[in-house]
Amino acid sequence: MVPAPTHRPSRVERVLDIVQTLGESPVWCAREQALYWVDVRAPAVHRFDPATGRSQQWAVDELVGAIVVSSATGMLLAKKSGIARFNPDTGTSEPLVAPETPALDNRLNETKADRCGRLWTTTMRDYGAAVTSSLYRIDSALSVARMLSAIRVPNALAWSPDDRTMYFADTSDGRLRAYDFDRDAGGLGRMRVLVDAGVLPGRPDGATVDAEGCIWSARYSGGCVARITPQGAIDRLIELPVSQPTSCAFGDANLRTLYITTARQRLTDEQLRAEPDAGALFAVRLDVGGLPEPECAL
Repeated sequence: MVPAPTHRPSRVERVLDIVQTLGESPVWCAREQALYWVDVRAPAVHRFDPATGRSQQWAVDELVGAIVVSSATGMLLAKKSGIARFNPDTGTSEPLVAPETPALDNRLNETKADRCGRLWTTTMRDYGAAVTSSLYRIDSALSVARMLSAIRVPNALAWSPDDRTMYFADTSDGRLRAYDFDRDAGGLGRMRVLVDAGVLPGRPDGATVDAEGCIWSARYSGGCVARITPQGAIDRLIELPVSQPTSCAFGDANLRTLYITTARQRLTDEQLRAEPDAGALFAVRLDVGGLPEPECAL
């Protein structure tokens, strides 16, 4: 039985006036001291500099699922057609590698780098319309390996601080999973269910891991972010003024601010009136820090 969470009041702040249809994939870029994220539906890359309060955005020419910091090329985008290099100076992107054939009619979704610089990316039928999703590992030589399949809505990619566990979820089945992870080989082993469906509000979307090894899970349709221990206990809930949080990432100089992206897609006019902040970016200052974001070596 999962213990009841400890409720600790947290001040949730809306960061910017703009909203996204489907905000996703927040990532802190340490060298720029700035936060990047994407809007999947009104395809765009967004950037926020907390020191100046300045925000920027760049339109993207197709659906974009994620953005990743790259040690080699600056930034990478997970677009519908594949992984692309992205240049914030010009706002342009160029194709790099496509893990699947376009004939499958999937788009790229959750995408992150592990601490060895490998890129992990996922594909899915838009809106989870079919069980055609896969998880891929892409090495520095651009070799592609399928690691998981038969998924509907892939999300929640994250790694434990010791790199012995990889977290993952198929949002559609509601379970947050934990896989044994071989850091050197980039391999997956035994899977256990960390948090079963129905234990927490909503369903697991994006996630991140803090310096103490706890997982922060954005709960889509649940209006909150949950902190979960490596043993699966629910430590705390941060309630939000919107129902569709999509992902979260630690940022700022001390990595003690949790940034949370949200969505307004598929909300009715009545729901939008009740949730005027739906689709906004939020920030919460915490008493625990995050981990430096791994950079991709592609």
